[in-house]
Amino acid sequence: MAITNWANKITEITLFVEDLHRSKTFYQETFKLAIIYEDHNCAVINYGNTNINLLNQSNAQELIEPAQVGYKGEGVRFQFTIQVPDVDQVCEELEVRGVKLLNGPITRSWGRRTACFADPDGHVWEIAQLL
Repeated sequence: MAITNWANKITEITLFVEDLHRSKTFYQETFKLAIIYEDHNCAVINYGNTNINLLNQSNAQELIEPAQVGYKGEGVRFQFTIQVPDVDQVCEELEVRGVKLLNGPITRSWGRRTACFADPDGHVWEIAQLL
């Protein structure tokens, strides 16, 4: 069964963050992206075809209730992956920007070279190069 047209792309990802200013600065400096909307509770950054909404975690409960908000330190539950042409070069750029890698660069047995880093709230990003 085919997925209907309304479900063919992700337009926004909302990340619950402890310190909006800290997270906004991280995303602006790490990815060199501009804020397209912001108020006292959130900042929205456009990343290609997807908006990343950085939302104060104190405002998250109303969006997801009756589910509970998970907090930093409870473990990683997902990872975002960005395809890049040269993982080693991107790792060097991240280092210059003050971003510490969690791992990598690593050549994986499944035909990719990868490295991971986390934002200030523990959301993990992987950069991956097809080999």
